[in-house]
Amino acid sequence: MSRSLFLGATAMALLVMAAPAAAKGAAPAKGPEIGKFGFDVAGMDPAVKAGDDFVAYTSGNYLKTLEIPADKTSFGMFTKLRDLSQERTRTIIEKAAATGGAPGTEAQKVGDFYASFMDEAGIEAKGITPIKAELDAIAAVSNKTQLAAMFGRFSRISVSTPLGVGVGPDRKNPDAYQVGVGQGGLGLPDRDYYLDTTNPKFAEARTKYQAYIVTLLKLSGFDNAEARGKAIFDLETKIAATHWTRVERRQAEKTYNPVARADLAAAYPGIDWGQLLTAAGLEGQPVINMSTPSSLQAAAKLVDSEPLDLWKDYLSYQLIRDVAPFLPKAYVDADFDMYSKTLGGQPEQQPRWKRGVDTTTAVLGEALGKLYVADYFPPEAKAKADELVKNIIAAMDKRLANLAWMDPATRAQAREKLAAFKPKIGYPDKWKDYSALEIRKGDAVGNVARATEFEYARQVAKLGKPVDRSEWYMTPMTVNAYANPVWNEIVFPAAILQPPFFDAKADPAVNYGGIGAVIGHEITHHFDDQGRKFDKTGKLADWWTPQDVTRFKALTDKVVAQYAAYEPLPGKHINGELTLGENMADLAGINIAFDAWKLSLGGKKAKVIEGWTGEQRFFLGFSQVWRQKYRDPLLLQLLTTDPHSPGNFRPYVVRNLDVWYDSFGVKPGEKFYLAPADRLKVW
Repeated sequence: MSRSLFLGATAMALLVMAAPAAAKGAAPAKGPEIGKFGFDVAGMDPAVKAGDDFVAYTSGNYLKTLEIPADKTSFGMFTKLRDLSQERTRTIIEKAAATGGAPGTEAQKVGDFYASFMDEAGIEAKGITPIKAELDAIAAVSNKTQLAAMFGRFSRISVSTPLGVGVGPDRKNPDAYQVGVGQGGLGLPDRDYYLDTTNPKFAEARTKYQAYIVTLLKLSGFDNAEARGKAIFDLETKIAATHWTRVERRQAEKTYNPVARADLAAAYPGIDWGQLLTAAGLEGQPVINMSTPSSLQAAAKLVDSEPLDLWKDYLSYQLIRDVAPFLPKAYVDADFDMYSKTLGGQPEQQPRWKRGVDTTTAVLGEALGKLYVADYFPPEAKAKADELVKNIIAAMDKRLANLAWMDPATRAQAREKLAAFKPKIGYPDKWKDYSALEIRKGDAVGNVARATEFEYARQVAKLGKPVDRSEWYMTPMTVNAYANPVWNEIVFPAAILQPPFFDAKADPAVNYGGIGAVIGHEITHHFDDQGRKFDKTGKLADWWTPQDVTRFKALTDKVVAQYAAYEPLPGKHINGELTLGENMADLAGINIAFDAWKLSLGGKKAKVIEGWTGEQRFFLGFSQVWRQKYRDPLLLQLLTTDPHSPGNFRPYVVRNLDVWYDSFGVKPGEKFYLAPADRLKVW
């Protein structure tokens, strides 16, 4: 009912982005927003050689003085843009709240949703009453058949269970939708937090988490909370032991396992699938994709083997945990202490208005998005971004045409796939319809519950209908981008097209190093170790020869090894297999962006600006967007769960580009130096 609202699509997001859009009526900028040509020279540390540490060289002084705000777990260029987007969205929301709107209008829904979240006194007065009916329904469960139905009910309201049900495009028939079942049911970020006994930080998190479970049970009036909390944690540990690792779940073909509805009971015994699917509103579906078969089989057996009363306690806890951010202060404080402070290292809770903006955006993002783009994303910004995308695609096509290790026939199909590519820039062509969503003023928890069920019903209603490829999985206010291989597209929301990623007044070399590398990154996702498994229509299919795959894997093994050598925290290295796709996208993205910048010069030599060559400015622009600091608990979590390398390590990719060595005079013996034979060359 709460955390699920913030989950994105089955796509490959970046964590980056690009520039400008001034508000209506704002005076046009006379020059670039950052520095004299789009780069913050003052943030560099000239005492460090580029070849010893390119991150410190380009950003050392900035990072030395950067302090992470007390209400954040990290800070960098993305964070600054997200803060800006948040402020702008707040203005839009508060205007809607102040002006109001006729019942049922989007203005009414935006204003009343936000006002209800901000009404702390009203929330406090209601206590846990808003979820009492759900808790009573759980308490009334008297057998495992009813338990299965409750699992289905929880899928509708997006509360975590070990067997979560959802709807998405069929990866082998991308013009149709499909029901899928996936593993879930954990309150900690990953199976490793339960099962890794070697890391003391994981042990600390387990201790804190068990106490958190007990706290929520006590706040909600459960007796014998300590023993029941321990049993819930032990059950989650058993669930964690069934889970596939994140590396295993990256393999697109391994998570495509359609099963006939009639065969579910025999293949996945232990739970009443008929009751679960009926309660989830999916009783008529003939085929279900079981994404992680062995995990789901083991989870179903746990449903059968573990006591009914334990499952009832587990579901009650999961419901309370999920809705805690919308309950009275004691719940909010406990939730913050566990998820932001313990797991993220965040000292202070964000102001309530920020949490209100984020939640309202999660629920009514496209209603707000209409207003956001009208004020902050003029047509000229979209046109500039379109032009950059076309240039990057042209550069990628040239690379594909000359790719020596790929079979000529495969290479031709790769170029066909690129030609069929669809970029989405700024905002959707068609906005989401919120007319069926009821928002009531003064009912914060109810609003979140109805919003969650509204979205679930919207997804289920897609079954049997043509796929709508115009749909977006990020709002225009999101500072990020994503690649969606099932629809062969890349998506760049409006809020990301701003400095330092893109600035129409900045030097083009800096823009190509910033937004250009981001565009190249997202395009490359369609040809990385997983994206390459989808054809030009978005279908999961084998279109490479076995020889292509063998040669490609020999190259990607080197990518895995290079990144696995990096150690962001003592004893905790980057997971080269988990981050392979993102690292490959960074590697190709910067190469493609550099090619596109060179092509944009039309054969002319770039001029020198402030003593910096064009090539140097390109790499400065690239490094600048990755200025980032993390709190250690968050960094540990990201190294465990995130398919991206930490932002402050992403500029390390320059070590693989010959032109970087030439541009900065990097010599053997310097710490970033790699011998030519060790430099990664894939695309």
